[in-house]
Amino acid sequence: MGSKARTQRMKHVISQRIRHVRCVIEAVYHRHNISAILRTCDALGIHTVHLITDSFRATKGAARGAERWLDVVRHETPEEAISVLRADGYRIYIADLGDDSVTPEQVPIDAPVCLWFGAELVGVSAAAQEAADGVMTIPMRGFAQSLNVSVAAAIALRPVVERARALGDEALLTPEVRGATWDAWMSRAENVERHSEP
Repeated sequence: MGSKARTQRMKHVISQRIRHVRCVIEAVYHRHNISAILRTCDALGIHTVHLITDSFRATKGAARGAERWLDVVRHETPEEAISVLRADGYRIYIADLGDDSVTPEQVPIDAPVCLWFGAELVGVSAAAQEAADGVMTIPMRGFAQSLNVSVAAAIALRPVVERARALGDEALLTPEVRGATWDAWMSRAENVERHSEP
């Protein structure tokens, strides 16, 4: 892809980036699952992803470089992530089971919302459960009553993002964030182009 085509592509993508919905990935063990969720977030236009893990290096096949174009905020603890989300004005909906849970289509979007996904076997932490504004559950109709976390994230995030996108400009990046993101993307693109020269 030439530099002009790349710039046009970047302009289109950044114009679609959404701030109204965020995602938390907490203590997911398999890094290919984290990479797949990051790729889903990029594809859906989610701008900010909060990652709670000791260390992470994306797998090339699953992430396809998506982490380079996302605002990935790393945290050492769930409490730290919760504090940041609250300060930024986000409600928290955890992916879990509960008697009063809602489907992805029912997650309220009248305020910014973050969907929180936990580890493959143990789910979300007690801290996230205590802080949550609600529980989101994906309805399942088959014999299997569980989903891979990356698949669950894709199924859950899409309807929430698309409903938020219908809110219009208020759901998208602010001009200030868009400008800062554009500068970062251009710098990254120039660096890639420089290193690809013969």
